[in-house]
Amino acid sequence: MTRIGFLACEGTLPGSARRREDAYEHDLYIGALEPALRDAGHELEVIDWESPLEAFARIGLILLGTVWDYQDKEAAFLAKLDALEASGAILCNGADVVRWNIDKRYLAEMAERGVPTVPTLWVEEATAEDVERARRQFASEQIVAKRQVGAGAEGQFLFGPDNPVPDGWKSPRPMMLQPFLPAIQSEGEYSFIFIDGAPSHVLNKRAAVGDYRIQSLYGGTEVAADPTQDDITAAQYAYDSLPFPSPLYARIDMVRGPEGNLLLIEAELIEPYLYPEQGPELGVRLANGIAKRLEAQANSTT
Repeated sequence: MTRIGFLACEGTLPGSARRREDAYEHDLYIGALEPALRDAGHELEVIDWESPLEAFARIGLILLGTVWDYQDKEAAFLAKLDALEASGAILCNGADVVRWNIDKRYLAEMAERGVPTVPTLWVEEATAEDVERARRQFASEQIVAKRQVGAGAEGQFLFGPDNPVPDGWKSPRPMMLQPFLPAIQSEGEYSFIFIDGAPSHVLNKRAAVGDYRIQSLYGGTEVAADPTQDDITAAQYAYDSLPFPSPLYARIDMVRGPEGNLLLIEAELIEPYLYPEQGPELGVRLANGIAKRLEAQANSTT
């Protein structure tokens, strides 16, 4: 029996005094994965990613899980992943994948590969002048400002006629400025889940009335989706354009652009929620992918 680690954080660990309102997603994730791993002869252990290295001594493979605070502890997080890989543990997804994916400038690289993406102005310290420049560049009254290293819409702003940039506003971190796409409210966002190189399931995420953020933390909801063939092809092309062959998991998030085609918002490869409610085979698919990686490591050491 191999112990499989599932990394969590203070905000998602059961029993934490500072547990997030959306931490029920952690519970659903574990509920789908634990029995599938048990049936495969493995034991799942949830562990805080900030635990001492000794706590991982007997864990053979580590899932990044629900490390939903890494964006505020980037250096420490990357250092821990390096240390875990150096200890011989398999990371899913690996530290090289995380380094590429942690800064959203990877989207510019995806665009260079021909993946349609949301137009973006990259700035180190965004100011009101940068927002105005983005308005002119994208011919959009509404501009979304996001952290380049961020997650879950934290530290995100929507500027427009009804919510102007505050006087003297300056972002504390490098930001990305994008035109607001109305489809995020009218049609929602699509998430295409891939497990071990193969499509798994697709869902449509909708924001609460009066909001544009689709995360459950802000009242967003999601349902299983049956996309068109054109949309499936767009998502597959984005997935195939990743610079890593068949990561254990990937979530391709897309929204419809003004010309009617899907645009890549994010390729989530670090700690995305994978929506087991809409993908009942998720646990088994992940368990099978984990088994392949454990077998490959065992064969490489014999």
